[in-house]
Amino acid sequence: MNPFRSEAAAFRFLLLTIGAFALIAVGSWINTWLGLGVWIALTATAIALYMRQRGERPARQRVVAVAGRKRLLVVANETVEGEELLGAIRERVGGEPVEVFVVSPALNSKLKHWTSDEDPARATAQARLDRSISRLAEIGLDARGEIGDADPVQAVEDALRTFGADEIVLSTHPEGRSHWLERGVVESVRERFDVPLTHVVVDLERQ
Repeated sequence: MNPFRSEAAAFRFLLLTIGAFALIAVGSWINTWLGLGVWIALTATAIALYMRQRGERPARQRVVAVAGRKRLLVVANETVEGEELLGAIRERVGGEPVEVFVVSPALNSKLKHWTSDEDPARATAQARLDRSISRLAEIGLDARGEIGDADPVQAVEDALRTFGADEIVLSTHPEGRSHWLERGVVESVRERFDVPLTHVVVDLERQ
């Protein structure tokens, strides 16, 4: 079983491990007791960061499907409030009963992600998510959501464990301004999950 939630998490762990061993080696070279002290300090820091992450992340809530309702999983971050996305959701809903579950991956810089400084990114993503759900509620849709993993593919996998979606709607910026498109996220989601996928392009600059 892979203990890491994504490749980024594994890479971050590798870098931190290399850095920790380097500090311990330098400390031990200077003085044996200094090396031991560095090891104890790094171990205590690692435990504190782990406990902090566990304490701040709320338990996932299972989304229970209602019989006869279509289930739509929407994945978007900066584009979650885009008019194109709201329009695409309306088109897929039509007049039938539907449940909409919105996942907003918490975008962050690589440096802050590697150092577990994810609070600002999660707060920003949560604010966008709350506004999007409010907009969906205004047009009469049963919508809820959560902040997802920084890796959008991992965020989709996590969401599908608790929300049996009939369709995935994935929203990105236009080509040339979208990191997700550069990384091939749309293709990865389409190939990895056996759920129909609709890709929606949201041009926030034009909006």
